[in-house]
Amino acid sequence: MFSIIIPLYNKAKYVEKALQSVVNQTFKEFEIIVIDDGSTDNSLNVVRNFQIFKFSNLKIIQQQNSGVSVARNNGVKIAKYDYIVFLDADDWWAENYLEEMVKLINDFPDAALWASSYFKVKNGKNIPAKIGVAENFERGYFDYFEAYSRSPYMPVNPITATIKKSVFNEMGGFKPKLKLGEDFDLWARIALKYRTALINKQLAFYNQDVEQQSRGVVFEKIYEPTTHFIFNLDYLQEQEAKNPVLKQVLDNLRVYTLARYYTQNQYVAEFQKEIGKVDFEKQPESMQKFYKTPRTILKIKSKIIHKLHRLKQIIH
Repeated sequence: MFSIIIPLYNKAKYVEKALQSVVNQTFKEFEIIVIDDGSTDNSLNVVRNFQIFKFSNLKIIQQQNSGVSVARNNGVKIAKYDYIVFLDADDWWAENYLEEMVKLINDFPDAALWASSYFKVKNGKNIPAKIGVAENFERGYFDYFEAYSRSPYMPVNPITATIKKSVFNEMGGFKPKLKLGEDFDLWARIALKYRTALINKQLAFYNQDVEQQSRGVVFEKIYEPTTHFIFNLDYLQEQEAKNPVLKQVLDNLRVYTLARYYTQNQYVAEFQKEIGKVDFEKQPESMQKFYKTPRTILKIKSKIIHKLHRLKQIIH
């Protein structure tokens, strides 16, 4: 029933745990496809050993380093099942994740995208993601944009998402050029056309204890505009003008993801175009003040905060 796509790039320390969490699933009808995106560490050997000694129904694709979007797309191309599930190589699932997805698909068949809630793993602690649904919401169809407008946590994380393969192909998959936000871009396109369904249980573990350079870090890194989703959402312009909830989601993402571009004065024209779309009256007062504060002051504050954060890490 499920084709599980695992993109892999230099995750030798983590990938066996991810694979083991798949093999431990209570629902067993699946295949695993690992796409090695040109790893330079021991990742590929770890996967091959797992294939030999623990799980032979595992396919390995090797490609030159091309990014996570291309890796996932290439995995889907050879997937044999009708439902696609994604798991990153440094994350893992609860053993009943697939079982709950089967139930969700059967109970809410009009959806094209199904997901669960998840834990954010930070400093070894499992922190429930507040994904913007009501506390008493258990399972069912939900409004993806409405949920995202209430919380900075992604309501659908790639490691919690199950998608119809036919819909994935219809949408053209992940956009190959995007290195950040490729997941939001795809979920948004799906949610604008199809229904989405959610089980409000933490069935996946989003590992934030990995090295920061191996994660798409929203606030701490400057991405070239063609690779950053926030600069590539013009196709939503018409829907944004008609849909206040979508507008709120996009504005929230703009003020958050563009903060670094403001402090570093990078890609000024592209920054001005995007930040100019924001209705700041509906943004928190803290963000209004942030974008009114001179860059020189923000840089000094940023350096102090960074040093304090590093000191805290050393002490602990």
